[in-house]
Amino acid sequence: MAKYLVIVESPAKVKTIKKFLGANYEVAASNGHVRDLPRSVLGIDVEHDFEPKYITIRGKGDILANLRKEVKKAEKIYLATDPDREGEAISWHLLAALKLENKKVYRITFNEITKTAVKESLKNAREIDMDLVDAQQARRCLDRMVGYKISPVLWAKVKRGLSAGRVQSVALRIICDREEEINAFIPEEYWTLDASFAVAGEKKPLLAKYYGTVEEKRTISSREELDQIKKQLDQADYQVSSVKSGERIKKAPLPFTTSTLQQEASKVLNFSTQKTMRLAQQLYEGVEIKGSGTAGIITYLRTDSTRVSEEAAKTAEAFVREKYGEAYAAGAKQEQKSGKKIQDAHEAIRPTDISRIPSEIKESLSRDQFRLYQLIWKRFVASCMAPAVYETTSVKIDAAGHRFSVAASKVKFDGFMSVYTEEEEKEENNTLMKGISRDTALTLKSLEEKQHFTQPAPHYTEASLVRAMEELGIGRPSTYAPTITTILARRYIVKENRNLYVTELGEVVNNMMKEAFPSIVDVNFTATMEALLDGVEEGSVKWKTVVSNFYPDLEEAVDKAEKELDQVEIADELSDEFCDNCGRQMVIKYGPHGRFLACPGFPECRSTKPYFEKIGVACPKCGKDIVLKKTKKGRKYYGCIDNPECDFMVWQKPVEDRCDRCGSIMLQKGNKLVCADENCGFVKDAQKQEI
Repeated sequence: MAKYLVIVESPAKVKTIKKFLGANYEVAASNGHVRDLPRSVLGIDVEHDFEPKYITIRGKGDILANLRKEVKKAEKIYLATDPDREGEAISWHLLAALKLENKKVYRITFNEITKTAVKESLKNAREIDMDLVDAQQARRCLDRMVGYKISPVLWAKVKRGLSAGRVQSVALRIICDREEEINAFIPEEYWTLDASFAVAGEKKPLLAKYYGTVEEKRTISSREELDQIKKQLDQADYQVSSVKSGERIKKAPLPFTTSTLQQEASKVLNFSTQKTMRLAQQLYEGVEIKGSGTAGIITYLRTDSTRVSEEAAKTAEAFVREKYGEAYAAGAKQEQKSGKKIQDAHEAIRPTDISRIPSEIKESLSRDQFRLYQLIWKRFVASCMAPAVYETTSVKIDAAGHRFSVAASKVKFDGFMSVYTEEEEKEENNTLMKGISRDTALTLKSLEEKQHFTQPAPHYTEASLVRAMEELGIGRPSTYAPTITTILARRYIVKENRNLYVTELGEVVNNMMKEAFPSIVDVNFTATMEALLDGVEEGSVKWKTVVSNFYPDLEEAVDKAEKELDQVEIADELSDEFCDNCGRQMVIKYGPHGRFLACPGFPECRSTKPYFEKIGVACPKCGKDIVLKKTKKGRKYYGCIDNPECDFMVWQKPVEDRCDRCGSIMLQKGNKLVCADENCGFVKDAQKQEI
């Protein structure tokens, strides 16, 4: 019989950890939190020192009953929930829910689910860290107060189903502020002037950009300025005034934190933050590797530290020396430079075993798991490698007091770039022709002028919003993805081609929050609250002090808002469908499973229909609309709106074009249009169809 019980959060970890520990250990899962504040009421006794009232979460009774049976059999209980505030709080709740006060209970944490890490954690068992628990309690109570006090105001003044949140409302404001900035932006004109020179003995021309005068850099702001410069350059002699050669070092990137992983996965793999975290959780908890069994292949995924353990750094250095050579091994260790506090409880996100090369375990992973693991593996290997070295050349060309410049660079030593190049840093090497010196004779071939206008700041994407939240100190690694998911689900924002846009509902909610609850949506105030929560974790601030100082101002603002805020009416979006019962034009509503059509005559008429997104293409079989649909498992496909009468269905998006060869409907596959008739096989470039 097992003498020891290990309780983890996720059932996915049970099998992996059980394999490491052997017959003396039983491993069971709590399936996340087992106790929380009640859903029906605030759950915080504001009259009695803000004491939270925790209850067992609905549906967790059977899990707790099974855990109690296991507890009775065990001599020692190890609480092995995740190594962060949330995990510490879950262990504390388990202690209470399972009534373990008189048992031998120990808290263990591991940053990776490997045999070495799990066994080492048993040797370093400790008591529950109440500072970590209190930091989580403070966050939970603050979030509950904001959500349960402000959301009813939004229901009363706008519509039911809305919500406010301590972090989500600030994230919405950040997006709204960017939208206002874009709308208020006034473009400014500027011009560029490029010179093309013939060089004796060279076939290719030398291309140079206008820099300014000999004395200073200058922007050409108008056509008049440009014409004046061209007039002064007319008939002028062009001479090489300086040629400078040098070297530029590009440092290896730091290993991933939660934020940088979400950003890079969005840019490189087009993953949402939610998808990135879901896949990373799977890689952390354990996947079945052929020949090795179940193994956790990355370290803990919620971290804002770039620190790497000494053992992992030494192993990585040896791996790089062996696989890439002595020259590629990194020298001095990089440190992250940051003004704000870094939660350094655990390491950066890295592979648990660097020798587990992505290509060698590809068959054991799903396509998306493989792509994310490969990104993490390459980034970590690169972070342990030597910097890249560029040869740089800068040439200045003067004429009539004006200056043109040419800058070129060439990779001298690729270093870490042999493994990994960040998406935003991918660039073509501009190699300068050899033999340019101050004596080189230049002949002007042409001057090319171009008019430009300054552009506003871009719309936020999920990646750039995560970066902004991190830089502003809003939220923590575990909150970025849920925050974005929530404001998308509430329809405060929508996502189109990666960009995030504010909806009318989002604008109304944001304006109401700014008017009635300015401190809640103030970026600096929210960042200060995060700093206070860090203080609770460090033991320097009492958590109830934070909560008790926050609540009176919130209650006062809510009372004022209930009296003074005006009612706002937001009309439902009209569809082109009509009610079969009463003939009214149906409106688009949002339910737990997405959009549906409803009669605006509710509650007299309760007629509803499924909502299908039309793509503007007629069905080739019956001529009715083709719409976007989903299978029961959530896979997208395109079918006739008249299904089941018409059985037309395809997986790829149909387009209006017809096949040049057989006249069948064409399907979009990447940047190609492919005939739907497989026997035809006609393909053409989709770009050519753009008007």
